[in-house]
Formats: sequence, C-alpha cells, structure tokens
Amino acid sequence: MNNVRKLCTAGILTALGVVCSAFYIPVGAAKCFPVQHMVNVIAGVLLGPLYAVMMAFVTSLIRVLSGTGSLLAFPGSMIGAFCCGLLYKQTKKLLFAYLGEVVGTGIIGAVAAYPVAAFWMGREAALFAYVIPFVLSSAGGAAISALAIGALQKTHVLGGVKHGLDGK
Repeated sequence: MNNVRKLCTAGILTALGVVCSAFYIPVGAAKCFPVQHMVNVIAGVLLGPLYAVMMAFVTSLIRVLSGTGSLLAFPGSMIGAFCCGLLYKQTKKLLFAYLGEVVGTGIIGAVAAYPVAAFWMGREAALFAYVIPFVLSSAGGAAISALAIGALQKTHVLGGVKHGLDGK
C-alpha cells in the first residue's frame, strides 16, 4: 500500500508541475519554471530521491511532448530532484533539501544541459551558459517550496502526509 500512496502522490505532483508549466520566466537562453523546482523539493522531501527523479522525468517528458518545455528540462529537473531527495533523506533537514535543488539543478544540471543543448538541440552555448538562469529558477522554486512546506508544517499536514506515505 505504501508504494501505491507514493505513486499517487508522485502523480499529483507531476500533474501540478505540468499544469503550472504555462507559467515561466524567460531568463537569457532558458525558460525558468519555478513551479517545477517547488514540486521537485516537495517530492524529494515527501517521496525520497527515487520517486522524485521519476516524477521529474515524467513531468519533463509530458512538458516536452506538449510543447511547454524543452529538452533542457530533463537534466536540470532530474538532477535537482535527486540531489534534493538524497540530501533530505541523509540529513532530515529541509535546508539541505532546498540547497540540493539549487545546487543539483542550478549548477550540476546546468552543466549537464550543455551537451543536450549543443548536440541534440543544435544550440551554440558556452559550458556555463545555463548556470545563472538555472540557479535563479531553482532558487525561486526552492523559496516557493519553503513557503509551501512551512505552511504544511504549521498546520501539521506535512507530518500526517509523511506518516501516511511511510506506512507507519
């Protein structure tokens, strides 16, 4: 039953990421989707790194297929979700979840986006061209997620949801 709850939660977060993908902020050569980063953090905290990466992959895939995202969504969102989920799993500290999203997407994911842009999308870009836009986007999303998670903690909903997903 635990996996069904996690799968359903991942599906809801995926739907939220896809529906809100119409909202983006153009920054340089990239489109910034702060809602995607917010969803990554929430998935990393609630579901852990594996489900967070799967949720980020499916969200990116649907966004690319529907024309609301680019191939750059894959490396950034998946690496950010993984780092966020892994750091939270290891430390149980929200600050590390937020930092994992910003460093994972903003730095590691941005550098990983270079070969995607250069070879698969045919874009001329410098190796670090996506770092600033990705950091800005992921920092904005991490800030939004901090507000959302703070509200969930204040109303004691976060503990109940985590308790239900852990099957305890």
